[in-house]
Amino acid sequence: MKILDQRVLRGPNLYAARPCLLTVLDLEELHEVGSSDVPGFTDALLALMPSLMAHRCSPGHYGGFAERLRDGTYMGHIIEHLTLELQCLAGTPAGFGRTRRVRGQPGAYRVVCAYKVEEVAVDAFDLALAIVAALAKGERFDLEEPLAALRRTAERNAVGTSTAAVLKAARRRRIPYFRVTENTNLFQLGWGSKQKRLQATMTGDASNIACRIASDKQLTKALLKEAGVPVPGGSVVASADEALRAARRLRGTVTVKPLDANQGKGVTTQCNTPEEVAAAFEAARKFSRSVIVERYIEGHDYRVLVTGDVVAAASLRRPPAVTGDGRRTVRELVEIENGNPARGKGHTNILTQIPLDEHALQALQKQGYGFDSVPPVGVPVTLRGNANLSTGGTAEDVTALLPEETRATCVRAAQKIGLDVAGIDLVCRDIARPLDEQGGAIIEVNAAPGIRMHQYPAAGTPRDAGDAIVQAMYGDDNGRIPVIAITGTNGKTTTTLMAAHCVRMAGFRTGVTTTEGVYIDGRRIVSGDCSGYWSARTVLTDPTVDFAVLETARGGILKRGLAFDRCDVAVVLNISADHLGLDGVNTVEDLARVKGVVASAASRCVVLNAEDRHCVRMGARLREQVEVLYFALDPDNPVLLKHLANGGRGAYLQDGELVIADGTRHMVLLRAAEMPSALGGHARYNIANGLAAAAALLASGLTPERIAAGLASFVSDGRSNPLRSNVFDVRGVTVVVDYAHNPAAYTALSGMARGLSKGKVVGVVTAPGDRRDQDLQAVGATCANGFDEIVVYESNNRGRAPGECARLMLAGAATSGRPDEAIHSRLNGQEALRHGLSLCRPGDVMVFACGSSLGEVVEALRESDPDSARRIAEQAALAGA
Repeated sequence: MKILDQRVLRGPNLYAARPCLLTVLDLEELHEVGSSDVPGFTDALLALMPSLMAHRCSPGHYGGFAERLRDGTYMGHIIEHLTLELQCLAGTPAGFGRTRRVRGQPGAYRVVCAYKVEEVAVDAFDLALAIVAALAKGERFDLEEPLAALRRTAERNAVGTSTAAVLKAARRRRIPYFRVTENTNLFQLGWGSKQKRLQATMTGDASNIACRIASDKQLTKALLKEAGVPVPGGSVVASADEALRAARRLRGTVTVKPLDANQGKGVTTQCNTPEEVAAAFEAARKFSRSVIVERYIEGHDYRVLVTGDVVAAASLRRPPAVTGDGRRTVRELVEIENGNPARGKGHTNILTQIPLDEHALQALQKQGYGFDSVPPVGVPVTLRGNANLSTGGTAEDVTALLPEETRATCVRAAQKIGLDVAGIDLVCRDIARPLDEQGGAIIEVNAAPGIRMHQYPAAGTPRDAGDAIVQAMYGDDNGRIPVIAITGTNGKTTTTLMAAHCVRMAGFRTGVTTTEGVYIDGRRIVSGDCSGYWSARTVLTDPTVDFAVLETARGGILKRGLAFDRCDVAVVLNISADHLGLDGVNTVEDLARVKGVVASAASRCVVLNAEDRHCVRMGARLREQVEVLYFALDPDNPVLLKHLANGGRGAYLQDGELVIADGTRHMVLLRAAEMPSALGGHARYNIANGLAAAAALLASGLTPERIAAGLASFVSDGRSNPLRSNVFDVRGVTVVVDYAHNPAAYTALSGMARGLSKGKVVGVVTAPGDRRDQDLQAVGATCANGFDEIVVYESNNRGRAPGECARLMLAGAATSGRPDEAIHSRLNGQEALRHGLSLCRPGDVMVFACGSSLGEVVEALRESDPDSARRIAEQAALAGA
C-alpha cells in the first residue's frame, strides 16, 4: 500500500463541515482483498483493538463494524475505522469517516477521516496502514509502543484544560477562533478588527505592565494597600539573615515565598522557628532571587475569579492529602490517589498528580511522618503547605457564600493591578463573612489564573468560568466581521473586487482575496493566486479589517477546505466546465458540489444565478433559515419571476438598467452604461457580476445608494483588476486583454467584442495544458465560432509536450466550419499577439487571452509600437505587472 496524496482539510469541505484528513490510497497488492479473504485477520484485529466493537458502521448497532469484517470488507474501509479509533485511543476522539473508490484508478481509494489534532490524525493513519499490512500477512503486531507514541503526540499538541473551557464557551457562542500555531496555547478569538487573543486564560487586553505587577508580589501588595484592600504585612529579603530579621519583626507565624514565582512554587506557610524560616528561605530562593517574608494569615485558602467587573466564581482550596488505612505507607497511598483517572500530569486533567518532593516531605515532617510512614486508620495526612491545584490540591465551590463586600474588594483588587481576568488568592476563617470582620487578607493577585477548580470542583456547584471569561471579552458580540464569500467558474475576481470597492467606499476597512493577491484596505500585501485557505486566513487574522470579501476558488476548497466556519453571504456566480478531470472532479455536477461547499457555509444569505441550473439546484438544498437572492440578466427568467412573486429578493437587468427588488418594490440602481466595467453595456458578463455584487451587498446591509455609487466608480483596468477585460487602444485597434481560459468565458468575450467592434473581431486564444483533451478541443471550437479569425498559441503546457495543446485547440477549431485561412497558430503569446494585430484594421477589436501579465503585451509591442507599449506599461506598473 502507498499514499498517493494526503491533504489536511482544515475547515468545511466537500465531505463534511468539520476538519478532515483526506488520503488517496493505493491498496496495491491488497486491492480486491477483503477481511474475510485473510484467515484469522478479523479475530487478530479485534483482539488487538477490542474497542472496535463499539463501531456501529452501516449496520447501525453495536458490533456493526465487526459484522462487516466477518462478512468481508475492503482494506480501505478498515483503514478508515482504524484511523478513527486510534485517534480515540490517543485521547482525541473523532467519529466521522468515509471511503470511496477513485474513478478510473483500480485499487485507489479516497479515505476521509475527521480529526481534532492534525498531527495525531496523520500519525494515526500511518499506524493504521502498518497494522493492516502486518495482519494481512498473518504477522503479529505489537500496538503498545506505537499507541504510546501516538498518545505522546496528542499530549504535545493538547490544549490546556483552562484554555479548552474558554474555547468551548466560544464555540457555544458561535465565536470563531484559530490556534495561532499548531502546538501552542495561543489562540485568536474573533475575526479582523474584532479579534482578541487568548493564552491560557490571559487575554490580549491584559497589559504587559499589569502582568509584571501581578508577578511581583511585593509590588502587588503595595498597590492593593494603596487601594484600601487588606493585605498581610511583610517585606522583601535577599538573604537568610534578612529573612530571620523580618520574621522577628512580624512577631508571629510567617509565610515565606518567592517574589515572582507562581503555582505555589517555593511557598512555605506556618513558619514559627528560625530553622523553619531558614529552610523556607532556601526553598523560595530556588524560584526567585528575592523572597517575601509576610505575616501568616490564619484561615482557609480561597481563590476568587474576577472577569471584567464581576466575580465569576470562588473556590475553597484544600491542600493535597491522603487518609491513612493503618496498612499502607504514605508513598503507597499517594500512588493509589495518583491512579485516579481525574489526575494527570500538568494541566491536561481535572486534577494534578500529587508530587512526592521536598515540599511534601517538609509538610509530612511537621505532622510527624515520612514517605514510608503508615498513618493510622482514618487520619488525614496533608502533603503540601499550600492548596494550589497545580501541586495536587482540590477545590470546593463557594461562590454563593461570598458577601457583596468581598466581591467588591476582589474586583477592586483586579482593577487596581490592571487585569481583566484575575485569580484573587485570599485567606480567611469563613468566606461567608466580610474580610475586615475576621482579619482576612488578599495575599496574591494572579494573571492567567487556572480555572479547573471552578469548572470541575471536587465538591459544590460547577461554574462555567470559561464562559465568564468570554463574556468579559465580548459581551453579547460574536466577534465576527461581515464576510462575503464568492465562488463560481467565471467572474469571481471581478465580482469580488466590485463588491470590495463598494464596501470600502462605504467607509469600511476591507480585506480581500483574489487570484491576483491579498488586499488590505485597498493595498495589495501579497501577490499571486490567493483564493484559498491561507489567504482567507490572512484576511481574517488581520486586526485592521472590518469587512472581508473572499474569492473562494475550487482549488482552495479541495486542498484545504474553507478558512471560515461560516460566512454571512455566499455568492455562486455560475457553474460551467473547467478544471474537470482534476482532484476527483470529473463532471460539471461534481464541480457544482465543490462550489456548493461555499453556499452551505452561508448563515444569512446565498446569492445565486437564476439562469444557471446548477445554481438553482443549490438553492433547493439550503437550510430554511438562509435567504436566497437570485440575479439574472433576463428580467423574464421564470426562476427569478417565481421567486419575486413569492416575496423573495433579487436583482436583474431591464431596459439597460440594474434593478433590485424585494417582491413588492423594484428600485433602479443605475444604468448599465454608467458602469465603466460594463464597457458601454457590451460586457454583459460584467453586468451580471455587478448584479451579483449588488445582491450580496444588499444582503449585507449596504444601502442602494452606496451600492450604486460603488458600481459607478469601479473601473476594471490594469490597475484595479488586471487581466479582466482591460481595454487599450493600439493604433485604432481596440485590444481587450483578459484571463479567459474556458469555453464559457470565450463565448462571453466574443459577444462583448462584437458589441464594441465596428469591423471584425479577432481572438488570440490559449488554454492551460492541465485541461482534458476534449476541453482544449472545446476551447478551439468555441473561439472559432465566436471570432472572425483566431490565433492559437500555447502559454502554460502544464506537463504536456510542446505543441500538444495548440494541436488539440486547432483540431477543435477545425470542426467549426471556419475556412482554414481564418484559423492561425503561432509559437508563443508575443508572436501570436503581433500576428493578431496584423490581421486587424482601425475599428476592429482584438481579444488577447493572456494567462501571465500585462507585461507580456508590453514586451510584444515594445519594438513595433513603442508608444502603445509605454502607455500600457504605465498601467501595468501600477498593477505590479
